[in-house]
Order: sequence, then structure tokens, then C-alpha cells
Amino acid sequence: MSQETETPLPDNDQPPIQIMVIPVTAFQQNCSLVWDPKTKAGAVIDPGGDVPTIRKAIEEQGVTVEKIVLTHGHIDHVGGAADLAAELGVPVEGPHEADRMLIERVADQARQFGVSEAKPVEPDLWLVDGDTIEMAGRTFQVLHCPGHAPGHVVFFDPELRFAFSGDVLFAGSIGRTDLPGADHATLIASIKEKLLPLGDDVSFLPGHGPASTFGHERESNPFLR
Repeated sequence: MSQETETPLPDNDQPPIQIMVIPVTAFQQNCSLVWDPKTKAGAVIDPGGDVPTIRKAIEEQGVTVEKIVLTHGHIDHVGGAADLAAELGVPVEGPHEADRMLIERVADQARQFGVSEAKPVEPDLWLVDGDTIEMAGRTFQVLHCPGHAPGHVVFFDPELRFAFSGDVLFAGSIGRTDLPGADHATLIASIKEKLLPLGDDVSFLPGHGPASTFGHERESNPFLR
């Protein structure tokens, strides 16, 4: 079941962005359809699979997808990107090139986790720390946050005080560090040096599970104490 969330604004005004969360595959990964409510131009973040379900959401919302954006190279985030990009005729942007090997080995990941219909994808643009990316009429800052995956990136809108955190930080937890290329100390450093300094008021949508705020996680997340 998809779940739509809107960034709150004063009454009688359109939200600056709309976000529909589309949980996909057995991993229940938060694929996100984001769009500008005024123009209906948007992007798909981390289409991990179940491409027909994603296509249906795009059509139902009447969104013109301009690009696919990836936070990192794990199968549950990139597994459907190649097919969706081909069907929509749009470019793929991200993650950081340090995840190239992970993306090239998507078929190996598929066998490891018993997943079918996953294909590697060649991004049209690799991202680096300090880049900006345009999607849904907004400008997001790119933060390279390795630890869960070497090339993991987070997307942050400083005006909306909102971030797509992928699998770096979750509500009450953090990304796994028992996977190839992962490292616990590096992940904690990414969270404490890149994300938490953005401010306690920043809301974030992770790659799995519910949204939270950096402030709440700073105070209550057992992995950050």
C-alpha cells in the first residue's frame, strides 16, 4: 500500500513538494515518488523493484517523471531502476561512484537474497559530496554518507528542512554494517558529522520504516548514544 505525505505549509497554500511512499519488494523499501504539485514534474527515488506498482502510482498521480535518483547500490534500492528508466526514457542520477561495484553485482545480490528480476543499471550521472540535484522543482544538497554502502548519498533540502536518508539512518536504528563495503565506525561518523549537524528540526524519510527527525534520533536512537 502506498502512503502519501505532504510537507506542511500555511493554510490555503499548496505544499512545495509532494511525496508518495511506495513500499516495494519483500524488503518493503520506501521507493518515493516526489513531485512539484504546481507542474506535476517529479522524480522516483530508489525504485528497488515492483516496477508495475511504481508505474501505476505515477499514472494515478499524473506525474511527469524527469529522472530516477539513487541513494546507493543495494538491490532493494536499485533493482528496478534499469527497467523503469528504459520504460520512462529518463536518466538515472546517483549514487556516488564508490557504489559502482555494488550496482554491477546486482545479479549476485539477487541470488544471495533470492530476488528475481533485478538488473544492474548504469547511472547517467554519478554524484559527489557537495553536488546539488534538482527534483520536483526543488534543489537538494548531496551529502556523501558512507558506512552502510561506500557510495551512499543523502539528499537534503535546507529550505524545507527535510532529507531523504536512504539506509544511513532509520527511526530508532541505523543501516546494516555486515554487508560488503560496510563499516560501522564509518557509518556512525557519517551520521554524527554529516547529518546531525544539519539540525534537530530536520525531518527525514529513510529507506525503510517511518519518518523521524534528527533531533529525536539524537536523543533516543540507541546506536547514537
